[in-house]
Formats: sequence, structure tokens, C-alpha cells
Amino acid sequence: MEAWLDILKDPNVRWILAASTLLGLGSGVIGSFAYLRKQSLMGDALAHAALPGVCIAFMLTGVKSILLFIVGAAISGLIATFGIGAITRNSRIKQDTALAIVLSAFFGLGIVLLTHIQHSGVGNQSGLDKFLFGQAASMVYADVVTMTIISLILVAACALLFKEFKVLSFDSGFAKGLGYPVAFLDQLLMFFIVVAVVVGIQAVGVVLMSALLITPAVSARYWTHHLGIMVVLAGIFGAFSGFAGTLISTSANNLPSGPLSVLSATAIFLVSVFLSPKRGLLAKVFIRKQAKKQLEKDIATMRSLKPQRGTSQ
Repeated sequence: MEAWLDILKDPNVRWILAASTLLGLGSGVIGSFAYLRKQSLMGDALAHAALPGVCIAFMLTGVKSILLFIVGAAISGLIATFGIGAITRNSRIKQDTALAIVLSAFFGLGIVLLTHIQHSGVGNQSGLDKFLFGQAASMVYADVVTMTIISLILVAACALLFKEFKVLSFDSGFAKGLGYPVAFLDQLLMFFIVVAVVVGIQAVGVVLMSALLITPAVSARYWTHHLGIMVVLAGIFGAFSGFAGTLISTSANNLPSGPLSVLSATAIFLVSVFLSPKRGLLAKVFIRKQAKKQLEKDIATMRSLKPQRGTSQ
């Protein structure tokens, strides 16, 4: 505990922790809508599809800039989205298979480009491999500021469009009947996912960023039936995961922050699975025992009220 308090005295560490916390907050909020729309695998595909876009943006500019990476990853993500749609529409291949094909193809291309960059002799590529599994300690001040601003913008946008995303998540046909631009909202949500992925790749990594999007949302679903409360809880769980993973990574040597953040989110998920008051495993065991006791009590009562054989009617 004292070691962590000493670490927190460093202003740079505090900035990085704040940025990672806001990243988790934004990821949890956006991931809630992706989870409800059953697009968890789409988030994973977009996360992996971002890698070649990041690599191409770096190869063209030679600069490590989150803003430039967002542009490259957004283009790559849109191409991946259109590719998934084209495969699904023009063949008998189902969406889950199309997702797997696009995910593996784009990620394989990204690894090839990343390997080429590492062996190209470009002096400015140092640390680009941290985008695979994340390393918050490698962020500079400009990265922290960019991550903070964009995370706040994502949360604010989801708050402003909460009603539209709510209707879209539960009944897109009804949303279309209300006059909502369903296609635009769907693409906008995809764009938000891509932005969240790109902003978080340096802290969490491309490989594991999809877990930070979905796991807090799944954990929050165990605690409530109300969408508003679920989104808030998912943001809180994501913020804690980003904070805890980054803090442990900063205090330990050579431990990437991405896996630690995901492990923190998984720990929250396990607690939710076991301890949530209505859907948790312990709650279900207790409810079943209570129901069994009540059933046995009702059976005993019915037997006591049953007329004995030979008694007068």
C-alpha cells in the first residue's frame, strides 16, 4: 500500500491513471449498447481490424499520434464492416463466420505490417509493439490529453443519444417506425466502438480492448434490469478495471497494463456472477432452497388436511 501511495505522488502517474480510468468509463458505456445489440463479436472484429489501420497510418506519416491512428483505424474498421456485410449478403456464409474471416485476415495483415515496421530501421517505431497488449507507462503527455478528451466526448455523446441508442438496441424496427435514422445510428455506434478501441490500444492493446468493452457491460447486467443503471454500472466497472490494471502495471516492472485491466474486469465479472442479488449463483441457490422448503411445507399441509380413511363423511 505504501509503495502505491509513493507512486501516486508522481503527477505523470496520476495523469495516466486518470486517462485509463476515463478510458474504462467510456468503454463500459459504449460496450453496454454493443452487448445489448448482440454485437460483442463485432467489437472484437473492429478491435483487431484497427491494427492494420494503425500500422499504415504510422508507415505513411512516421509519427506516433493517436489522432492519426484514429483516422487510419476508422478507415480500416469501415472497410472491415463493409467486408463483413458483403460476405454475408453475397454468400451463404453467416455473420459469425464472416466476422471470424475478417477478424483473422485483418489481424494477420496487421501483424505482418507491424513486423515490417520493426525491421524497417525507422527510428521512431520504438514502442509500437506495445499496441498489441498495451503499456500505459509508454504514453506521453499528448497521448494522455487526447485519450482523456476523446473518452469524455464519447461518454457525453452516449448521454445525449441515450434515448435513440436505447430504442435501437431493443427494437430497431420500432426505431425506424419512429423516424429515427437507424442506418446512421448503427454506423455511428460502430464508429464510437472504433474510436474507443483506437484510443485505448496504447493502454490496453488491440488484442484485449474488446474485453474492456464487453466484460463491464456483462457484469453490470447481473445487477439490474434497467438500462440506465446498467450503463452507469458498466462505466463504473470499466473505470475501476482501467484504474486497477494501470496502477498494478505501473507499480510492477514489465507487466503490460492491458491484460491486468482485463483481469480486473474479469474479477468484477466473477463477483457479479456469484454475488449479484437476483441473478447470482448464490442467490439462485438460496431461492431454490427456499422454494424447496416452501414446497415441502405445502405438501405437509395438504397431507394433514387430507381426510383419514374410515372417517365419516
